[in-house]
Amino acid sequence: MSDRKSLLAVLYALLAAVFFALNTPFSKVLLQDVSPTFMAGCLYMGAGIGVGVMYLFKVKEETKEERLSKCDMPYTIGMIVLDILAPIFLMIGIDIGSASNASLLGNFEIVATTMIALAIFKEKVSSKLWIAIGFITLSSVLLSLDGGESFEFSYGSIFVLLSTLCWGLENNCTRMISDKSTYQIVMIKGIFSGSGAFLISIFIGESIPEIKYILYSMFLGFIAYGISIFLYIRAQRDLGAAKTSAYYAVTPFIGAFLSFLINGESLSWIYFLSLIFMIIGSIYVVLDTLLMNHAHAHLHEIAHVHGGFKMHSHLLNHEHYHNHILNRDIHYHRHKEDFINSEEHLKMHEENDILVND
Repeated sequence: MSDRKSLLAVLYALLAAVFFALNTPFSKVLLQDVSPTFMAGCLYMGAGIGVGVMYLFKVKEETKEERLSKCDMPYTIGMIVLDILAPIFLMIGIDIGSASNASLLGNFEIVATTMIALAIFKEKVSSKLWIAIGFITLSSVLLSLDGGESFEFSYGSIFVLLSTLCWGLENNCTRMISDKSTYQIVMIKGIFSGSGAFLISIFIGESIPEIKYILYSMFLGFIAYGISIFLYIRAQRDLGAAKTSAYYAVTPFIGAFLSFLINGESLSWIYFLSLIFMIIGSIYVVLDTLLMNHAHAHLHEIAHVHGGFKMHSHLLNHEHYHNHILNRDIHYHRHKEDFINSEEHLKMHEENDILVND
């Protein structure tokens, strides 16, 4: 992968984080007039419809291979189910607790995503990425242990952590189909997940809000979920689930800062201390992303000698494997052997036997 492509993937991941950070502070405002589960439905439905409209202008350019197929169904269904549960848990957590608390605890999604990527999907995690995750986790722990009111552990925090676990598993499901149409993935994710949340909302007897709040919520969903998920999937194609989630770690800090501006929630000194650890972790992620190992190719000639005469030779084009850290994939290359055919080989053996006998 080229440096330009890797930097573009990093930019996608960071922009995805910025857009999603808009979710918690603005959702906190809208939750005054919209119930949590219905709100989750609006967010995803807005994402699905918004990206679906964008898809209308791109669908003719796609090939059949780029679209989701039957073999992608298990991951697609898993993605939808988890996307129904995750925002519901998050909206309940925001409604019970504070927006800043929900934003900061969202950092545990990184740990969940990485652990699941390693344990279930066998995605390789480098030493630099482990160090980055360590600093990011330390940052989250410091924030959660702060004695300020907005950081107290509560029932709201439990629901936020449940949402991060769901999204951690969902990130890995989405990673498995990230090479398919991004438009199609986000559209299906949004419409089906939103519909599921609406059905749950009706089943539990939540009231339907005024149309203007529905439209506000859906527009927020298009920006904070639709555009964010779109960019996130594009980043996952090149960075993988673990690394993309590590870049995504800036989301809680942006969300907490926006909560300070929009919701009037205070920021303590520990926020800035944790930000330092987050920056250190981000530096390690950047180093891990940009470093690539390349291989050298070697040409070897192996000669076979019989009775003092060179009878045949192998010309080996030997290429060592190379490890692209960006994809965490190791590519192996077969050895190429060019040698004379068996008839000529046999003839040379016969000639050699005559010379030796003479």
